[in-house]
Amino acid sequence: MELTTVKIEKPETVSFILGQTHFIKTVEDIHEAMVGAVPGIKFGLGFCEASGECLVRVTGTDDAMQELAAKNALAIGAGHTFVLHLADGFYPINVLNALKMVSEVCRIFCATANPVEVVVAETEQGRGVLGVVDGLPPKGVEDESGVEWRHGLLRTIGYKL
Repeated sequence: MELTTVKIEKPETVSFILGQTHFIKTVEDIHEAMVGAVPGIKFGLGFCEASGECLVRVTGTDDAMQELAAKNALAIGAGHTFVLHLADGFYPINVLNALKMVSEVCRIFCATANPVEVVVAETEQGRGVLGVVDGLPPKGVEDESGVEWRHGLLRTIGYKL
């Protein structure tokens, strides 16, 4: 077995969701869940088929996001994983519950706009995702000004009253 990491290529403002699923029906079901959760959402989905032709299946509402999702899904190359890119201005918090309710979705590895590295194991059979490195390590523990900043941010962007 060989362990490698795959850096996710994306613009800084684009959010990324990596998950595992179990059926080709996922492609259409995730598409329906995304457009149902956020009207007008711009996204791209790449799904790594794990049998048959073993293609990266692609859908979405934005050509650039679809191209990005296909490229990153192919780079990861692990069967039954999916890569979902949300265009600038769309966020995982608005779609995660809908995504998790898709019956074929087994797990979500990450949902972030941070830089991500995917930890991949490769065997004679194929590749599998072991986990992710999401963002950067902590530089310390927040103090009172950090708490105030966090509370203020959540209220400024409308997630808390």
